[in-house]
Amino acid sequence: MDLFDDTPDTSDNAPEFTVSELSGAVKRTIEGEFGFVRVRGEVGRVSRPRSGHIYLDLKDDKSVISGIMWKGVAARQQTQPEEGMEVIATGKMTTFPGQSKYQIILEEIRPAGAGALMAMLEKRKAQLQAEGLFEAALKKKLPYLPEIIGVVTSPSGAVIRDILHRLRDRFPRKVLVWPVAVQGAKCAPEVARAIEGFNRMTPGGAMPRPDLLIVARGGGSVEDLWGFNEEIVARAAASSDIPLISAVGHETDTTLIDFVSDIRAPTPTAAAELAVPVRMELLAGLRDYDARMTRAVEQRLEHRGQRLRDLGRAMPRAETLLDGPRQRLDIMGDKLPAGLRRLVDRQRLRLSESAGSLRPGVLSRAIAAEQSRLSDRATRLQPALKRLVQTRREALVQRLGRLSPRPIQREIAVQSDRLVGLSRRLDEAQRGRISEAQSKLDALDRLRETLGYKETLRRGYAVVRGDGDVVTTTAGAKKAEALEIEFADGKVAVGDGATLRKPTKKSQTPPKPEQGSLF
Repeated sequence: MDLFDDTPDTSDNAPEFTVSELSGAVKRTIEGEFGFVRVRGEVGRVSRPRSGHIYLDLKDDKSVISGIMWKGVAARQQTQPEEGMEVIATGKMTTFPGQSKYQIILEEIRPAGAGALMAMLEKRKAQLQAEGLFEAALKKKLPYLPEIIGVVTSPSGAVIRDILHRLRDRFPRKVLVWPVAVQGAKCAPEVARAIEGFNRMTPGGAMPRPDLLIVARGGGSVEDLWGFNEEIVARAAASSDIPLISAVGHETDTTLIDFVSDIRAPTPTAAAELAVPVRMELLAGLRDYDARMTRAVEQRLEHRGQRLRDLGRAMPRAETLLDGPRQRLDIMGDKLPAGLRRLVDRQRLRLSESAGSLRPGVLSRAIAAEQSRLSDRATRLQPALKRLVQTRREALVQRLGRLSPRPIQREIAVQSDRLVGLSRRLDEAQRGRISEAQSKLDALDRLRETLGYKETLRRGYAVVRGDGDVVTTTAGAKKAEALEIEFADGKVAVGDGATLRKPTKKSQTPPKPEQGSLF
């Protein structure tokens, strides 16, 4: 029976398939029938999960096909799919049994002609313009003479050579080159990382931060320059704190980075001309300014000197100016003695008038008046002092009434209980320490007994003494007149001697176990 036969079969002998078998048969049929296909359509929903894969819909006015682009394939694409873009997609038709759907595994996706690219570019441009990234207020002024210039371009193209040659001709500056891909899928992320990397450098560090950036590339088609139309590049250029010159393509080429940069140069060579002035022109201008300033100073000095000489001729001589003051000084000097005498006479007269009014009676009356006033104040002061003392005494009595010994007694009782508790704890601790020391002493005594020779005798050994001295060899035993053997429970005399000699001072010390002859 054909798996896909639409003829109904009412017999009970129809084969049964599992869901997986049926899904696998459909998958093999679709993949075998279509294989690789090229589809033209509009990009619908686009999803970019964290895995890096891209899920999208290809649609026209009647149908929709689900598509998936794996992470590695998506990284190789020169143009990333966006919603609303008309594209030509190449891939392999397959099914996804987990959801009972068919889909296309995309291997390549590109815009369907320049018109689609331009439409997408206009849409992206309108979006960025609506966000205000093209505003003139955001444009930064280029430094007049930057110390360090950062260039973002390909290290092997003619662009970097033109820029370096032009800078060397106009005004040599330090140049930092950040090599990037200027075409293809790697262009946009590398250019954006280069702009961000230059901005993250530390001014005055080991790798100094540039004062000016130039993003440059030679001319090309719309597809070749498309990396500079990506949103990531435009946003990186707009957020750059370093002034940026865009020099992408020829004069007729326009990319999104031109709108967000601080200034656009028609060519990379023109970007170098905008970056630095001409050194020889500056030197010529300085020489011209120096000459003009010298002439102006000389003319100014000559004019002021002539003016000073004219004023000097119009002024009178110094002798003439001093004649009048000198004569007035002589006259005043002649009048000074007489004036001093008159002044002394007037002061003497005033003193005599004042002394005539000073009599002892007046002074006595003044003293009496002051004494009377002082007595009156003393009379009023004494009752006031008494009232103040009485008031302070009453206040003190009131405060004494509020003072009670009971809080002090309670505190004494609490502290006494605390002292008793501390004393009890101290006694217990002392008894514990004494008990611990006693235990250690008993243990040491037991250890002493264990290490002594008496314990060794209890284990079956004996100490042999000859003539009162410890015998440790056979020769010593033969020489002795009498032997004495000490066991754990007593001593035994061996030999013909009835009495042992008194032990010498050397034998008075108990022998160590290793010094005796042990049986």
